[in-house]
Amino acid sequence: MKDIEKYRQRMIALASHSSMVDSDVIKASTELDSLINQYQSQTRYYKKQ
Repeated sequence: MKDIEKYRQRMIALASHSSMVDSDVIKASTELDSLINQYQSQTRYYKKQ
């Protein structure tokens, strides 16, 4: 969860200084999406047990 928040803050900071279609913002968004997907997968796995 800390990593998700860290990447979210990073993406917001990047976007506030540039465009939402800037390559760095898109990269940060993609990394954030990946972390969220991993978290959701782990959460679903543990709920099934």
